[in-house]
Amino acid sequence: MTGESEKSWILMATARSPTNIAVIKYWGKRDEELILPVNDSISVTLDPDHLSATTTVAVSPSFEQDRMWLNGKEISLSGGRYQNCLREIRKRARDVEDEKKGIRIQKDDWNNLHVHIASYNNFPTAAGLASSAAGFACLVFALAKLMNVKEEYGELSSIARQGSGSACRSIYGGFVKWAMGNNPDGSDSIAIQLAEETHWNDLFIVIAVVSSKQKETSSTSGMRESVQTSALLKYRAETVVPSRVLKIEEAIRDHDFASFARITCADSNQFHAICLDTTPPIFYMNDTSHRIISLVERWNQSEGTLQVAYTFDAGPNAVMIAPNRQAAALLLQRLLFYFPPPQDTDLTSYILGDKSILQEAGLQSVEGIEALAPPPESKDKVPRKKFAGDISYFICTRIGSGPKLLADENQALIDPVNGLPK
Repeated sequence: MTGESEKSWILMATARSPTNIAVIKYWGKRDEELILPVNDSISVTLDPDHLSATTTVAVSPSFEQDRMWLNGKEISLSGGRYQNCLREIRKRARDVEDEKKGIRIQKDDWNNLHVHIASYNNFPTAAGLASSAAGFACLVFALAKLMNVKEEYGELSSIARQGSGSACRSIYGGFVKWAMGNNPDGSDSIAIQLAEETHWNDLFIVIAVVSSKQKETSSTSGMRESVQTSALLKYRAETVVPSRVLKIEEAIRDHDFASFARITCADSNQFHAICLDTTPPIFYMNDTSHRIISLVERWNQSEGTLQVAYTFDAGPNAVMIAPNRQAAALLLQRLLFYFPPPQDTDLTSYILGDKSILQEAGLQSVEGIEALAPPPESKDKVPRKKFAGDISYFICTRIGSGPKLLADENQALIDPVNGLPK
């Protein structure tokens, strides 16, 4: 190992990885340590411009131990999940040479070098928006780039899986399948890209962030309790999911939104039914979540065709998928009619992400929201009560690409001089 002045050099890599939302849910492990699921799952990768993790990993002979900072706060790396990812990437590390800095690291040196890691999510952590998926995918991808790991993305996905199950799906963009696999060592439990993000780029996604608070029951403990106590989970994994996976793969391939939406809603509802079937019951959704489901169901039924799909992960936040921007604009009108921003809230802080959809919805100001007419399907059927303040904010987004290396050193989260977070 050689460097600028032996102990003074720092080598860094920065990456950005998206989160994903499952349309066929992963819920339940058959192996806790290796994080092997009881069923296949399928997800949509979201636009990293709007929902992603950015991670900088740095190595230096001056670092005395592995350290990590998440959203500016130092966290422990002693947990098995972090250690698994670090161990598996180090195992595959290769020679690295930076001619410009005069740094040469040999393969065997990596076992004696420590890393500093800084990661930042641009969306709520542990609130049911798969922040751990983006985080661990980004960690593995950035470490692989730093250590010159040459393995295929499928292999990287199996490493990311050992940090957080759903992280394996964030190694790819577009539509992704996590194959549960059959091998006891988990070698065939990997992510497979079904289609790139350009395959069905008409789709538009609206996320209602009902709560950005950390959920009371973590996904890890919730899954464990469901596996131990829910008879419905076993039935779903063995009987329901295999056929759903085949049908939704076909719907994705054929751009069949009606089938895609029907399966997505049904699988979300069944996942939360399993949570209720768990002892003690797990309540991830709340009254606002249920109101959003009712709003979408009324609209879909009134039109006679499915206008929008909804899905909820382990939290109250709703992810709604529309077939195109026109349907998304109509959805946003309905959502803002029932869930207007609280008083003195600026529209630009209430609608995040792709704000151009507001123009298509004919909404340029809070006054425009106040002037919205009730949706036609609500006429004489339900009270037109409004729930200002029940939604924290909306994120408007689309299907996105997979992880990317960020070449601009200004985007690094670690100071290149002292090796600490900026």
